[in-house]
Amino acid sequence: MTLDLYVIKEGKHLRCGYTTGSCAAGAAKAAATMLETGEIIKYIEIDTPANIRLKLEVNNPSIEGNRATCSIIKDAGDDPDNTDGIEIYATVSKRDDGQIFIEGGKGIGRIKRKGLFGEIGEAAINPIPREMIEKEVKEVSNSGYDILIFAPQGEEVGKKTFNKNIGIEGGISIIGTKGIVYPMSEEALVKTIYMEVDMLAQSQGKDNIILVPGNYGEKLSEELRLKGGKVKISNFIGDSLLYVYNKGFKSMTLIGHIGKFAKLSIGVFNTHSKVCDGRMEAFIYYLALMGAPMELLNRVNDTITAEEGLNICIDSGYGEVIRHMEKGAEDRIRKYLKDENYKVKVIIYSMEKGVDIC
Repeated sequence: MTLDLYVIKEGKHLRCGYTTGSCAAGAAKAAATMLETGEIIKYIEIDTPANIRLKLEVNNPSIEGNRATCSIIKDAGDDPDNTDGIEIYATVSKRDDGQIFIEGGKGIGRIKRKGLFGEIGEAAINPIPREMIEKEVKEVSNSGYDILIFAPQGEEVGKKTFNKNIGIEGGISIIGTKGIVYPMSEEALVKTIYMEVDMLAQSQGKDNIILVPGNYGEKLSEELRLKGGKVKISNFIGDSLLYVYNKGFKSMTLIGHIGKFAKLSIGVFNTHSKVCDGRMEAFIYYLALMGAPMELLNRVNDTITAEEGLNICIDSGYGEVIRHMEKGAEDRIRKYLKDENYKVKVIIYSMEKGVDIC
């Protein structure tokens, strides 16, 4: 079923959709339900991390002995998404030990590089979708299950995504931190950032503001007990910096993943992959300033992900490169704002190492 949820962007009503993670969770729950009841079902309901409950149409249901299979069709709403309309399947079979095992099959990409949300060779099913799948099937019964997630169209659709650039090959990823796809134009997103900054200035004052690209940075800021209101700025670092500065905030703290902030450290202020890449170039620049040997520069230059590059640096005794990047980003922000005395702190984290990197 299409999701009857809309957002207004640039004066237009845009319909929201749901993620591949929600599709996988819905298909798994539906298959488990059919397995337990022995009856074919037409719809299944699941919860999402966005606290929006979805009623999803069940497609291609079948029950064969100790296993059941069905699919959910991905609906991206009005958001441009290469996975829109793809079928996400789940085959569920019972176990007798109460455990739940989730695996990816045909059309689900495989992790080929270190630094992602899993080990090399594992299926590209991100942590939150895994949690959603497990939660939903546990609502069906306490039985153990083997769950296979697959997408027959996934291999072809995966070629249209950026998966290969980040070390995922052979299909799509099962992703989504909220379970819901919110369509948004770039201009509308920037305006939303400005509105959030305005609200913080009114409600919490203008001492310090914390800027984070996404959800994980927001979580880390809470763990680090940083003072100040938080605003998610996506890839629009430059626009956000200028607005915050001109709004009169006394200082700012930025927390971001090495993949984005490596770019920031060499002066890239829109970190979207379609605008610019420079992650490895940033490593090479700072390693060269540290006097690193050419052999290390060549090894880092051959990597695909920033996490992989960072791990090589750490293993080679150059983990301090992250601190040089943080200082470099701070210096470039001050130059960007044309205020060499402005108080700015940049914190770079790794998904594997957290913020305690060196």
